[in-house]
Amino acid sequence: MRRLIIKRLFCMIPVLLAVSFLSMFIIDLAPGDFLTALKANPQISQSAVEQMRVRFALDRPWYVQYFHWLKAVVTRLDFGMSFSYRTPVSKLVLERLLNTLLLASTAYFLAWIIAVPVGTLAAVKKGTWIDRLSSGFAVLGLSVPQVLLALLVLYFCVATGVLPAGGMKSAADYDLLSPLGKVADVLRHLAAPAAVLSVIALATVARQTRANLLDFLEADFMRTARAKGLSERRVVLKHGLRNAFNPLITMFGFTVAGLLSTSLIVEWVMGWPGLGALTLEAVRRQDLYVVMAGLVMSSAMLAFGNLLADVLLAVNDPRISYD
Repeated sequence: MRRLIIKRLFCMIPVLLAVSFLSMFIIDLAPGDFLTALKANPQISQSAVEQMRVRFALDRPWYVQYFHWLKAVVTRLDFGMSFSYRTPVSKLVLERLLNTLLLASTAYFLAWIIAVPVGTLAAVKKGTWIDRLSSGFAVLGLSVPQVLLALLVLYFCVATGVLPAGGMKSAADYDLLSPLGKVADVLRHLAAPAAVLSVIALATVARQTRANLLDFLEADFMRTARAKGLSERRVVLKHGLRNAFNPLITMFGFTVAGLLSTSLIVEWVMGWPGLGALTLEAVRRQDLYVVMAGLVMSSAMLAFGNLLADVLLAVNDPRISYD
C-alpha cells in the first residue's frame, strides 16, 4: 500500500507540470490580457497601465512567465498575485477551496448515506412499488439539468424566505454572532446549494448500487451463505453489498476528482463563494495566476481522487493488488 501511494504521488509531478505548462500556453492564445480593459479606460493613464504590465510580468513571453511562476511555486509555494483582488493567489485559492470542499463533502455525504440504503432496498425489493419509486426518482434526478434545479431552489428560497438565497454567511450580523450561532448561520446558507448538488449524485449512486447488488443476489456464494443458515439481511449486507461496493468505490474516487467541475454551476448560480466560481470569474477577467492555480488544483484533485479510489478498493477487497 505504501509503495502504491508513493508511486502515485511521484507520478503526479509530471502530470501537474504538463497541465500547468499547457494551461499557460492556451491562456496566452486568448486575445488581450487583464490590462486590456484598463487600457481602454480614458481615466487611467497609459503610463500607469504599462507600469502595471511590467509589475505583473505581462510584458514577457508566455514561456518566461511560466518558468518565473513555476520557480516561485516550487521554491516558495507562491502562486503569484491576483490582478483582480490584489491579494496573494495562494491565500485566495485556499480559502475558496475550503468553501468548495465544505459544500461538496456535505452534499456527497448526504447523497451517499441516502443512496446506498435506497439502492440496496430497491435491489432486494426488485419489481415492487419500492423499486419503481426509487427508479422513478433516479430518472427524474438524472433528467433535470443542474442549472434548472439550482434556479428552482433559488426561486423557492427567495419566494419563501425559508433559507438564504445566496452567499455563505449573513454579512450584516455574522461577526456579532456567538461561535455556535456562526456555525448555524453557515449551515443555513449551506443547505440549499448542498441539496441541489446532492440530487444528481444521489440518483447516480442509488442506480449503481441497485444494479451492482442485483448482479450478486443470485450468485453461488450468496446461495452458499443462505444454505449455511445466515439471515437474508446478513447475506445481503455482509456478502452481497461488500462485493457490490467495488464499482461504487471507483465512482467515489471520480466524485472526489470532479468536485471542482460538478460544484461550479451550483456555486455560480447560488452565489456560493467556492473555487469553481472563482476560477470561472478569473477566466472571464483573464486573471492569469488565479486561472493557473485553479487548473492545477483541479488536476491535483483528479489525481488524489483516483489515488483515494485505488486505496479504498485495496482495503475493501484484499484480492486487488497494484504491485
